[in-house]
Amino acid sequence: MIHIEHQSSVPNTRLTTNDKLRMLLDITKKISSSLDLDEVLTLVMDTLGSLIHYDAAGIYLIEYDEKNESPNTFKSQAIRGYKIPFSLVELRLEMGEGFVGYAAQTGKSILSPDVHQDERYFHAREQTRSEMVAPIISNDEVIGVFDLESDQFDAYTPDDLSILQLLASQVAIIIEKVKLHEHLMRKKELEAQLEIARQVQRELLPKVDPQIEGFEISAYIFPTEEVSGDYYDLVKVFDDQISIIVADAVGKGIAAGLLMAFLRASLRVCAQIGYAPDIALSKISNLLWDSTETHQFITAIYGILDSTNKSFYFSNAGHNPPLLINPDGEYKFVDYGEFPLGMFEEARYHQHFIRLKPGQVLVLYTDGITEAAKDNGEEFGNERLAQTVLAGIELLVPDLIDFIRKAVADFTERKFLDDDGTLLIVKAL
Repeated sequence: MIHIEHQSSVPNTRLTTNDKLRMLLDITKKISSSLDLDEVLTLVMDTLGSLIHYDAAGIYLIEYDEKNESPNTFKSQAIRGYKIPFSLVELRLEMGEGFVGYAAQTGKSILSPDVHQDERYFHAREQTRSEMVAPIISNDEVIGVFDLESDQFDAYTPDDLSILQLLASQVAIIIEKVKLHEHLMRKKELEAQLEIARQVQRELLPKVDPQIEGFEISAYIFPTEEVSGDYYDLVKVFDDQISIIVADAVGKGIAAGLLMAFLRASLRVCAQIGYAPDIALSKISNLLWDSTETHQFITAIYGILDSTNKSFYFSNAGHNPPLLINPDGEYKFVDYGEFPLGMFEEARYHQHFIRLKPGQVLVLYTDGITEAAKDNGEEFGNERLAQTVLAGIELLVPDLIDFIRKAVADFTERKFLDDDGTLLIVKAL
């Protein structure tokens, strides 16, 4: 057994209301300088006795359920004057239980001159004879309760209750300030982690565009405000062959970025082993199925550009169809493909073949480009993408990508896309 003591004080009947208000102001000044909630509440309890005499007191804050949706119990944040086992120092009361629970449910204060004559009283302390309780309210919502108890009958006056209510309102402001500070600190920490993730992700992208005889290649990920779920890679397999991947993980943020890192490592291993695109995607899809949640999947186009045969053979795992454009203005979307990676067990993919003629342009992209929308909901779309590529088809590939980027930005009138967007363009010389 332990006895939690407080700095007791003898009731000072000579204190006027003005004296108490001045002391309340001093207490408020002291507690408002701290951003540590435990420190604030402890300081309140340690200085309250000089303002209003009490034999036991507590500040209880509402705890919410696991979904943080509805009030569940009260947790004692600072208590004084209770003889309780050490394991119960953190007292918990159910909603609606006792004076504290009533004040929380109704938002009303209680002034009880004789607690044993009130059926709402919860017998937590034998010596208690009178009690007053004030809800701690922030933004019209009860966030806690202030409780003072006395061993004397009729120990508190309406003026005492008014003082306690004023103190409770100041505590509410400080609690919200502390919570806001904690939220900002967590936000800063998360932003720092996201920035590290963005830097790591940028490091995973190719540093320079690869050189392969007879073709010009370049790629670009449109800037977003979060860690991208998009990914592309260009890896030289042989002097006349480059593996190409454009992918889009479901969602965005760190989880999508981790999926992209997994995909990059897996595909590079497959390229080194020499797996054909359809075999590589099948193996990666099975790995994803075995190791991720059912709602996590990746759409991807993976293929090999062969300069000797002037061809691109590829497999499509639920991704946007490649756009093939002729210099004469004819174009088509090569709409072949199977399910996204990781969506089904034992997935199988087919291999497709495109022969590239001089002057033709092959565009691989993610839906962040075609689904980029104006405020009224109108999307950039496949046809506008094709027409934009045609309008800049004589440009060098890096300049063509910039031309498309500006067209999307002008269309949406936004600096950032709502979703990640990637372009990878191959031009046959």
